[in-house]
Amino acid sequence: MLGFYLIFVILPIYWLLNLSFQSNSEILGTFSFWPRSFTLGNYVGIFTDANWYMGYVNSLAYVLMNMLISISVALPAAYAFSRFKFIGDKHLFFWLLTNLMAPPAVFLLPYFQLYYSVGLFDTHIAVALAHCLFNIPLAVWILEGFMSGVPKEVDETAYIDGYSFPAFFVKIFLPMIRSGIGVTLFFLFMFSWVELLLSRTLTATNAQPIASIMTRTSTASGIDWGTLAAAGVLTIIPGIVVVYFVRNHIAKGFALGRT
Repeated sequence: MLGFYLIFVILPIYWLLNLSFQSNSEILGTFSFWPRSFTLGNYVGIFTDANWYMGYVNSLAYVLMNMLISISVALPAAYAFSRFKFIGDKHLFFWLLTNLMAPPAVFLLPYFQLYYSVGLFDTHIAVALAHCLFNIPLAVWILEGFMSGVPKEVDETAYIDGYSFPAFFVKIFLPMIRSGIGVTLFFLFMFSWVELLLSRTLTATNAQPIASIMTRTSTASGIDWGTLAAAGVLTIIPGIVVVYFVRNHIAKGFALGRT
């Protein structure tokens, strides 16, 4: 049963890879489990067409910007929730999670009008800031779980040894939760990389992501299936690379560090 399940899961990925090495005529004219006329033309077309490869550059640009902004804000916020008690702390902590329950479509109009008014429309920073609405609460929740697992005595011992708070936080505390930071960055990357609605609405030409460009393969002559399949394969690769590096910590990340 496990073997059948693995085949069921892997088959769509294999089929996408199979189509990416076929021409449109072969895709539409025959049915085969492997390319009969192997071609790299679909990949060559993507890497030689600025409209295509700039989509990957744009996506990576705003994803990395969002990861940097989100983790910079979430680290001190999560530390405050894990170490201090204040009025309404539990309610505020739960409110952060409720932000994730709202669909991105709710924020399309206000974000569009705001960014268009201040001149941020069709920029990478616009998409990065929009994704912070969902990524920062998620990062705070995950990091707080990892930080709560570090005994408070570590903080007190560092202060007794003469460490200032910035020195303690950077040199001692962050290395102790480095696995949590890695898992958090993984979740931030995955959300921003696959999100389409906000990134497509807040961009036009200069910062258009690859997911948006992939929806425009339909022409008067039909859909360019080969190029679309090749673009899909290239879109999956960054996620596979990220998963490889954090594979040993993903389970703990799904439990928000509470394992």
